Amino acid sequence: MDFETSMENLTTACEEDCDCSPDPAVLADFKQAIHALGGKWKLEILFALMNGAVRFGALRRSIGGITQHMLTTQLRELQRDGLVSRTVLASRPLQIAYELTDAAYGLLPAFKEILSWSRLYGDARLAAPQEA
Repeated sequence: MDFETSMENLTTACEEDCDCSPDPAVLADFKQAIHALGGKWKLEILFALMNGAVRFGALRRSIGGITQHMLTTQLRELQRDGLVSRTVLASRPLQIAYELTDAAYGLLPAFKEILSWSRLYGDARLAAPQEA
């Protein structure tokens, strides 16, 4: 991925006549991605589905604290954004399985980087005094 956002020169002082704002098209793409992934539960849901299809009940149990309603809402949004697919299993009672799409599997390198960042900086972040 090759793009310029003016972030490459963060260590240099900005000249008076420079425009340091990012390219509007790049910013729009970034906002679209953040919107698709944003929310309290979406990243956890995607991470829980990284190892393959999971039935709704098992997915809910694997994500502590999420309500059935919230999981349903977040899954619908992830489906709408093309990150999760929904499969009705031929069984009685009716069962639904969710799995990542190819587009979501494209996030795997980003997830690995986030996990690496957390392992590197997570302890320092958690040990920092909390501001009121």
